Amino acid sequence: MDLKTLKEKDKQYIMNTYGKIDVSFVSGDGVKLYDTEGNEYLDFFAGIAVNNLGYSYPKVVEAIKNQAEKIMHSSNLYYIEPQIKLAELLVKNTIFDKVFFANSGAEANEGAIKLARKYGKLKLNGKFDIITMKKSFHGRTLTTVTATGQEKYQKHFTPLTEGFKYAEFGNIEDLKSKIDDNTLAIMIEVIQGEGGVNIAPKEYWEELQKLVDEKGILLIIDEVQTGVGRTGYLYAYEIYGLKPHMITSAKALGNGLPIGALLATDEVSIFEPGDHASTFGGNFMATASGIAVVEEISKKEFLYGVRKKGEYFRFKLNELVKKYNFVKSVRGKGLMIGLEIESDLIKDTVEKMLKRKILIGSAGGVVLRFLPPLIIEEKDIDAVVENLDEIFEEIKKDRK
Repeated sequence: MDLKTLKEKDKQYIMNTYGKIDVSFVSGDGVKLYDTEGNEYLDFFAGIAVNNLGYSYPKVVEAIKNQAEKIMHSSNLYYIEPQIKLAELLVKNTIFDKVFFANSGAEANEGAIKLARKYGKLKLNGKFDIITMKKSFHGRTLTTVTATGQEKYQKHFTPLTEGFKYAEFGNIEDLKSKIDDNTLAIMIEVIQGEGGVNIAPKEYWEELQKLVDEKGILLIIDEVQTGVGRTGYLYAYEIYGLKPHMITSAKALGNGLPIGALLATDEVSIFEPGDHASTFGGNFMATASGIAVVEEISKKEFLYGVRKKGEYFRFKLNELVKKYNFVKSVRGKGLMIGLEIESDLIKDTVEKMLKRKILIGSAGGVVLRFLPPLIIEEKDIDAVVENLDEIFEEIKKDRK
């Protein structure tokens, strides 16, 4: 179908939950996407941090094809070999002992909240309060939207789930002020993605780790966006040497196939049959893809390359900060990067980049957001920065 027909049928049959952009993609290769008109795009958004290995990555395609020819789904009532292999890979490459598989980040976070609540009931005298951060994002289900510290996502869906408090991200004193005798857990992102690519200083993480250790509070880290190599580490908790009791993972874990995962230490892994489940969670297809993804991204040289490319990208963007007074700052880790510009320029800049056939995003109303496939090259970074430079130069001239 051509784009005009797609738009008409979408309006007729699809619920209106997305403000869609006038493009439909039909294929991809590496870091490039191709639309219904045959136009080529450079992708620096990766399906919102999903396609970390880009498009048509040979090892992932081969794994999916091979699995599809055998069996795609049975049930978690039976043993699933690729599920067990992926769980083993995740455990051996992290500090965790057990894995529960779901289909999305929201489901992984729901699982973490349920597991924490059961632990509180059985091990911590019934404690159930969970502290999350203002400007956080943890999902769209009723409980994860409650955990999300942004009123704009919650306002139409009250009454919300009980037992959540919100602290200011990066402010250890504000966090301490929210802790009381009923505090069960702290749930937090290492880098706030949807909130604006927000980063807290190293000292904050050191104090937070001391705090949870001293108070006996569970630490849950949402790695849905930061995980699977995005920051130059398999998971971002490694950056600061944190020791969470649980992390959640999704997005890039399947490189496009729906999969979520809750990773936990043996201490807190107290789910029993009947406590939690997912019909499709960890099925043959999703975990076959996940194995190929983790095997590739967990390589030391691959992760080192992500860190180096991130450093190069931030260096190039900082040149724009020096050049234009409406470009404020660069923030991020690895290839999870935000460029802060004056807020009234964000929407227009994203649209102008789209016209130039380059896909970028925005976050928090404060930054241009870059989440490219981790396989990008320096020439791709140069192309993005050069186009931004040209757009900013036009803005500068218009302001004179």
